[in-house]
Amino acid sequence: MSIWWSLHLRREAASVPLARRHLLGTMETAGVDPDISYDLSVALSEACANAVEHGGRDDRMSDGTAPHVGSPGGFRVTAYLDGDMCRIEVVDSGPGFPPAGHGGRPVRTPGADAEHGRGLFLIREIADHASFDNKPGRSGAVVRFDKILKWRANAPLVSV
Repeated sequence: MSIWWSLHLRREAASVPLARRHLLGTMETAGVDPDISYDLSVALSEACANAVEHGGRDDRMSDGTAPHVGSPGGFRVTAYLDGDMCRIEVVDSGPGFPPAGHGGRPVRTPGADAEHGRGLFLIREIADHASFDNKPGRSGAVVRFDKILKWRANAPLVSV
């Protein structure tokens, strides 16, 4: 079984639960184990929240509304379910990650009382593999993470 989808979203808070619900619905329909689905939805929410907060200039329209999809202020979420693997990618158009050695990568464990900075750490802990990179030759961050899927008994879309 192979499923993929991509959403182009506005850089606003309402985009985070929209992406999360889309992922959960896909996983439910495919028959993915609910615990794995939940873990991936938490990681996706963190990646989307980072894209909303850091993912681009504030290109508000003159009337104060958010920018249109595809503008420098938007971001893209793509999910691939292929066999027993799920890969999720969140790409924004912001400044990207600082170069390694300048407070950027690798992801550090946040302090116990930290109010920010937990998102990338959570993604790395939840996923089987995670990478945090900049778009080559352009501004923007690329957050990718993979997780091996487990299936519910009698999952409808699992190939036998």
